[in-house]
Amino acid sequence: MLRIAVPNKGSLSETAADMLAEAGYSGRRDAKTLHVVDADNDVEFFYLRPRDIATYVASGALDVGITGRDLLRDVRQEDAREIEQLGFARSTFRFAGPPGRFGSIEELHGVRVASAYPGLVDDFLREHGVHAELVPLDGAVESAVRLGVADVIADVVETGTTLRQAGLEIFGPVIIESEAVLISRPGDPEGTDTLLRRLRGVMVARQYVLLDYDLPAELVDEAVKISPGRESATISPLRDAGWVAVRVMIPRRGMNRVMDDLYALGARAILVTEIHAARL
Repeated sequence: MLRIAVPNKGSLSETAADMLAEAGYSGRRDAKTLHVVDADNDVEFFYLRPRDIATYVASGALDVGITGRDLLRDVRQEDAREIEQLGFARSTFRFAGPPGRFGSIEELHGVRVASAYPGLVDDFLREHGVHAELVPLDGAVESAVRLGVADVIADVVETGTTLRQAGLEIFGPVIIESEAVLISRPGDPEGTDTLLRRLRGVMVARQYVLLDYDLPAELVDEAVKISPGRESATISPLRDAGWVAVRVMIPRRGMNRVMDDLYALGARAILVTEIHAARL
């Protein structure tokens, strides 16, 4: 039975649970539940703090888990390896300090750097030959400079608005581009391939739609240029002579522009259908 670690709270938790449900697994119904056996799918779910998941997986206590790439790098568990990007909870880590004071990470020698991810930041600085004083914090990192606890912070940046409100300016290179990832213990735990296929199917279903339309057969080549699809289009003859039906899988993003272009070309009965599951 495949043992899967799932975030029990935080920004990863809800989306991870939704993704597993869309993949056909039966998870917990009560937020306080920490262990669920899904006998029909031959898996066990263990609901843990996102920061602890890499440790459990690296130790071999659990087979696979969903966590953030940032958390995986921060806990420095080399025996837990990333095997799949899951496409949600994306974030960017940057340095920030008082405006005009710092311009590059080379200026951080001996400087106090506050972060909720000290391991990740320390490794990054050492890779660049910089030895700074790390100040571990567990939240509200952007206040560290104003309160005199640190000279610089390293934190998640989305729009940068929160940092500007705290009187800070972003500088230096990106520390890491993070997102939710599936990690695995050493070896190839039995059942991982099935889990991967299902999760990839969910990601495809979220990113693509099925597009159906009718058009004169002589326009097929032009239509396929507009909507080439993920793979080759399916083309079937219609009862009306000279007309065909086309089915193709296209990216969800931009689908309305594709529909407009096909209509202008001469396609009719243009329909979009959601994809609920896929295996490619």
